[in-house]
Amino acid sequence: MTHRLAAILACPWAFFAPTSAIAKECVPLADGSSQIVFSGWAGPKLPVFVHKPRIAGADSRIVFVMHGVQRDGDRYRDEWRDLAEKHNLIVVAPTFGRTDFPTTGSYNLGNIVDEKGRKSPKEKWSFSAIEPLFDHIVCRVSGNQRGYALYGHSAGGQFVHRYVAFADAPRMEVAVAANSGWYTMPDNGAFPYGWGGDVAGLVSPAAAFQRPLTILLGTEDIDRNDPNLRINEQADKQGRTRFDRGHGFLTAARKEAGEASLISWKIAYAPGVGHDNGRMAPFAIPHLLATTGSNR
Repeated sequence: MTHRLAAILACPWAFFAPTSAIAKECVPLADGSSQIVFSGWAGPKLPVFVHKPRIAGADSRIVFVMHGVQRDGDRYRDEWRDLAEKHNLIVVAPTFGRTDFPTTGSYNLGNIVDEKGRKSPKEKWSFSAIEPLFDHIVCRVSGNQRGYALYGHSAGGQFVHRYVAFADAPRMEVAVAANSGWYTMPDNGAFPYGWGGDVAGLVSPAAAFQRPLTILLGTEDIDRNDPNLRINEQADKQGRTRFDRGHGFLTAARKEAGEASLISWKIAYAPGVGHDNGRMAPFAIPHLLATTGSNR
């Protein structure tokens, strides 16, 4: 078997790419913890922190882990390392650094609109990095995975619940948004606090509500004085704490959906846990290991 044929079999969607591109895209991913740079999308190059267990195979679940406000994908990867080994997960933590993504709007809010409310091209949304990055990881592990799981904590949880609503995510199987500070509510309010205003028409409620989303709440994430907790009139309408706001978000979603059978969103709890990604992560595992059956 020739080198080129082997590369095509490992990465068939790259069949029509130049040989050099195939070789670059299909370099095997190292076992253990590593860092790669992803450039296969329309946005800036992304540092990506990965952990691949030595026992990982072509069917191991790929879990994207979205970092918080500190933009520290390396720490998030490290806090997931033991769970990756225990549950045979390939953990992928893309990092949206402040140089290229300087604001809340450019990361947590998806870069959907700029500071003047002008819509950004969809291919430049921060959300739009995930699907091609999934292809890249599948290629590098010679995988058979047809779908992925998505997890985020704090600002990463904000990324996740908005991704579920706004992104083109045909291969996202399950999502967990943990301890989000505030939400884009499923109503006609102006963005970023609702699905209306500058982003009106960008969400299909029926599609969004059918995507499996777990709102994971630490029962002790109730510090009103946390300096990273957004406090203003719009956020406080959702609740006074992260714990309260998560309930407010799901209540609004169920009201908008109209019938329980029309929504696949739910709440789960991490008892005794505050605003701590490392302690939240184990409680996300049962939800991330679930499957809709459509992509696996």
